[in-house]
Amino acid sequence: MALAAVPGDGGATQGILRRQALRESAARTYARALPIVPVRARGMTVEGADGRRYLDCLSGAGALALGHNHPVVLDAIRAVLDSEAPLQVLDLATPVKDAFTDELFATLPPGLASSARVQFCGPAGTDAVEAALKLVRTATGRDGLLAFSGAYHGMTAGALAASGGAPADGVMAAGVAAADVTRLPFPYDYRCPFGVGGERGAELAAHWAEKLLDDPKGGAPHPAGMILEPVQGEGGVIPAPDGWLRRMREITAARSVPLIADEVQTGVGRTGAFWAVDHSGVEPDVMVLSKAIGGGLPLAVVVYREDLDVWPPGAHAGTFRGNQLAMAAGAATLAHVRQNNLAERAATVGGRMLERLRRFAAGRPQIGDVRGRGLMIGVELVAPEAGFATGAGVAPTGAGPVANPDHEEAPGGTTPYEASPCEASRYEASPGGGAPYEASPGGGAPCADAVCTAAPPAAPALAAAVQQECLRRGLIVELGGRHGAVIRLLPPLTITDEQTEAVLDRLTDALDASIRTAGTHSRELPPTAAPFVPPSTGDHR
Repeated sequence: MALAAVPGDGGATQGILRRQALRESAARTYARALPIVPVRARGMTVEGADGRRYLDCLSGAGALALGHNHPVVLDAIRAVLDSEAPLQVLDLATPVKDAFTDELFATLPPGLASSARVQFCGPAGTDAVEAALKLVRTATGRDGLLAFSGAYHGMTAGALAASGGAPADGVMAAGVAAADVTRLPFPYDYRCPFGVGGERGAELAAHWAEKLLDDPKGGAPHPAGMILEPVQGEGGVIPAPDGWLRRMREITAARSVPLIADEVQTGVGRTGAFWAVDHSGVEPDVMVLSKAIGGGLPLAVVVYREDLDVWPPGAHAGTFRGNQLAMAAGAATLAHVRQNNLAERAATVGGRMLERLRRFAAGRPQIGDVRGRGLMIGVELVAPEAGFATGAGVAPTGAGPVANPDHEEAPGGTTPYEASPCEASRYEASPGGGAPYEASPGGGAPCADAVCTAAPPAAPALAAAVQQECLRRGLIVELGGRHGAVIRLLPPLTITDEQTEAVLDRLTDALDASIRTAGTHSRELPPTAAPFVPPSTGDHR
């Protein structure tokens, strides 16, 4: 559908940006890297006050599963407005709320949905995280929490304490009880915390968690819960291996530790399944949901097993937990994604994007890793000229892990897990000569027991340059990862094939332009396939 024309007015745009800089908090983020003033939006297209149009791969940080102003969402909102129904009702029962709850439960993992309770929270995902932490502490009578390196769960006190970035840039939120949080290693194949990567790295991470819990001197008393993201988003788009996730479920279930899955960004089809835990078959005790469940409007809930529902009335409340417009928009979004198999399409389109980006990365050492799941994709940029650590069994070129002939069997002889992607790697059969490990999300060969090279340093300046080159070409992308060196793509699930190719064309062109300008390439780059073409003014570019 075509957008109405917007007269170009660069002067007005600059005036708005200047006033924002003068009057808004220094904590603003996106506005610093994306100096645009959106005035129209439809689907994946955003139009600025100056008349320029962009393809939006930010999607409200993943909140817009159907893109901007999707007709089914607008129709649902208009229906509530035209009905003269109350727009805010605290936690009173309404037909709109009932319809949303029905649709939500229809999508949940069956074992959880059959006996679940839902708590409507304040409208942000971070409040739902706070509710989940409060819930498991109330239900278990315990205080401690298990969380993971690289995690991001929100900006309120408890959520920030559980996040791997706390304290962030030297800023600690008041009242953060970080002492109650035990940090565990998250399987990050490209920068494995154990220096081995692949199956061995995932197994060691699981082994670490299990032994820490069972060690009376390990410093982690019996915790109230474990919280994790099935795909770390802000941490750099790092998918948890399915086998590792199943092992976390086994470890927590055996010790009566509630497992909390933070699906704020991964939910509603984003990763190629309706919920990211569906890939592994894991059914958590608690699910934290927000972003896309509100159809682009603020909404957050916690869904959990009924036996955890022990808190008294008013134990967690909030004025805006009865947002009727968000519930109507959310119900319409959930139904549209489910009925039109958009999660399956996200898996297909995301797989194609990963394949093309991995082909593009070959011969470009500045692209350290390409990974993701569904339409949640990350491109990690590095500074290869800084060199690589070398040693026995480690390749000096940084081409990825090499087979370790002296690998041992996994601790305890347990079954190995599916590996995450490891580009340009070589693999052996599984320990003991068994069948090779399963493939990682997004395709590609799995990593066996391997010793990884030391990954090159992150290149945040290069990533920032790529983001700006993308913007110049009419493409909005986000940065993330440990050092802000990961280009993140979160396009709407409604992205067309033509838009997919346009996104990839603009991104790859921006990458090559930034690499050349920065002078960071360490070898001859292949010529670009075609010269840069300015953004189209059509309805989908």
